[in-house]
Amino acid sequence: MIRSPALYVLTGTTASGKTEWALRWAEENNAEIVSCDSLLFYRGMDIGTAKPTRDELARVPHHMIDVCEVTERMDITDYVKSAKRVVQEVAAGGKRVLVTGGSGFYLKAFFGPVADEVTVSAELREKIDAKLQAEGLAALVADLEKLNPIGLGALDVANPRRVVRALERCRASGKTLAEMAADFAKMPGPFFDWAVHLVRLEREPVELERRIVARIEAMLCAGLIGEVERLLMVGLKTNPSASLAIGYRETIDFLEGRLARSELADVIVRNTRGLAKKQRTWFRTQLPEHKVVTAASGYRAGLFAV
Repeated sequence: MIRSPALYVLTGTTASGKTEWALRWAEENNAEIVSCDSLLFYRGMDIGTAKPTRDELARVPHHMIDVCEVTERMDITDYVKSAKRVVQEVAAGGKRVLVTGGSGFYLKAFFGPVADEVTVSAELREKIDAKLQAEGLAALVADLEKLNPIGLGALDVANPRRVVRALERCRASGKTLAEMAADFAKMPGPFFDWAVHLVRLEREPVELERRIVARIEAMLCAGLIGEVERLLMVGLKTNPSASLAIGYRETIDFLEGRLARSELADVIVRNTRGLAKKQRTWFRTQLPEHKVVTAASGYRAGLFAV
């Protein structure tokens, strides 16, 4: 029997301590690290993302960090293509692969399909966008309902982005949302032929709160405001995924006069706390069965028991 190649995945909420645990495990197990954090892709987004420092990056080879400019978009299809290439190259070089990060959509790529094969032309996108601008969201929902006589399922019809995306895909594929969902469920994931071992770091709420507060204070002391000023000058706001990220959107609000400097840290802390809560829920409901490790007890060498 041929054994499947192994992938090791370490996740956890923001501020849970993934970076140091990943470094320790990679050093001890001849591994290289592949990031699945949706903001570490961008060059210049360093302080606000708690990106590994130069010293940390020097300890272990890292991949999928600083791979594009802040004005460029990284979507899940691009990520999967690059991550597959990197994972194969690292494994071919005789190293173990450790994937780490807390961005749910990118993380999920290691456990199942995340993108279908429907291609939407630029012409169709422009046509649907023009109709949205001219006739409003209700017109697009009405078009969707005609194309989906059995209903729209759980689609959030109040969300213009999701409605537009659904209509684009229905028109491009000639299928209903239910038919596309059924096709999607049958697709193999990008790493279906790898044995994926998943560990999640967990911290008690009080401890996590303390770490979040300390992290935000450290970010502001390290120059978060200056970092955002520099990024705005090179086009940060042209990329909603980057400019609306926690830490960046609040700092932009401060720089543009919508938030007082005295409020900045507290607002970032509050929003980071909310993100951690959403991440915990997502991990419990969207990830396959996995090992949970209490991070407060300190790093343990047998993390994945390899």
